[in-house]
Amino acid sequence: MKVPFSPPRIDEKTIEAVTEVLRSGWITTGPRTKEFERRLAEYCNVSNVLCVNSASAGLELVLHWFGVGPGDEVILPAYTYTATANVVLHCGAKPVMVDVKDDFNIDVALIEKAITPRTKVIMPVDIAGWPCNYYKINDLVRRSDIVQMFSPTTEEQRKLSRILVLSDAAHSLGAMYANARTGSLTDITVFSFHAVKNLTTAEGGAICFNLQEPFDNGEIYKTLCVKSLHGQTKDAFSKMKVGAWRYDVVEAGYKCNMTDILAAIGLVELERYDRYFDSITDSDDCKISNTGNSSSMLETRYKIFSIYSEEFSKHDCFIIPPYGSYSDGIHSSYHAYLLRIKGATEEQRDEIIQKISENDVAVNVHFQPLPLLTCYKNLGYKIEDYPVAYKNYSCEISLPVFYDMTYGQIELVIKSVIDATYSVLRHNS
Repeated sequence: MKVPFSPPRIDEKTIEAVTEVLRSGWITTGPRTKEFERRLAEYCNVSNVLCVNSASAGLELVLHWFGVGPGDEVILPAYTYTATANVVLHCGAKPVMVDVKDDFNIDVALIEKAITPRTKVIMPVDIAGWPCNYYKINDLVRRSDIVQMFSPTTEEQRKLSRILVLSDAAHSLGAMYANARTGSLTDITVFSFHAVKNLTTAEGGAICFNLQEPFDNGEIYKTLCVKSLHGQTKDAFSKMKVGAWRYDVVEAGYKCNMTDILAAIGLVELERYDRYFDSITDSDDCKISNTGNSSSMLETRYKIFSIYSEEFSKHDCFIIPPYGSYSDGIHSSYHAYLLRIKGATEEQRDEIIQKISENDVAVNVHFQPLPLLTCYKNLGYKIEDYPVAYKNYSCEISLPVFYDMTYGQIELVIKSVIDATYSVLRHNS
């Protein structure tokens, strides 16, 4: 493939970091995982972060901690990856899907209409790295009439006394809203470090705790540490200390801790994630060099987004995705470039993708709305109830964005997309 879709950034620094862990004799949860948690908390401006083996595990741990179970409802967008809704089903609760807006993110007005006394959690999703309007969502759950509707059934729910906002920020590490980074925008935020994410640990995730008093985020961190290790009160590294072998199991927990091997990759990637980013302005030249790249991950992805937008905006048939402005204090993490073909049908979009692929360019679609999937069809969800989600999906193509992308590859993507689009639209006109 001349242009892969999203290969991870793996270089000698990454390999050396992993090799050092392997040679240390300690490869599971240990000092590097704890250091990664500390560094992420500092980066996101929150008090505590727990690293786990996936974002899915992180979301589910939080739902269980908050006491979500049978009879409860969790509001989430119909336009998301299946993990967002699957974890709700795992808890025995009901996913309540609402439609999205033109920017792919959940429609706050529809959230309000979907709230019932059974609603325990709202789970917004930052599609492609573009942050949701958490100010509006946070204000909504604190509104007196919404608070009065809340019906708590567990100690944690009674302590919060309102709906919990749990952000599925799998795509949006480093994004900002009103000059604040994701992770600090709402109650609890969960990131993904899957292989295709901006910051990868091969597999992995992190939970950012940002609850206000009377909650103690440090205590919640300890509680979820136990839940992530089969309910065991000590991890393996703690047990290895002299005379500290004895432990207890206080609940039937899960097994979803992050290992030091994964954390070692994450530490390397976090160090170079956006260290030069504060110096970028909207007017900066956006050219990717073919002779090497010393920019941060976010800076590089921003440049690729800007080149794509500059070229595709010259054609009336394309809808450019939102990714923000530094002057406004809101910007994406530039995770995925969701280009839409104006007026294209789902069948035409698929034909365009086929023609692009014939040029050895890998593209994708983010995502199939949940009601299109057999699992959720069988549960009674109908795509006709989510017209904006379907409209966005039916004409969307996700373009390659990755750190080592060259300007020549970017040019090939642009040419392939333009040629394929005009070929299909002319043929079907």
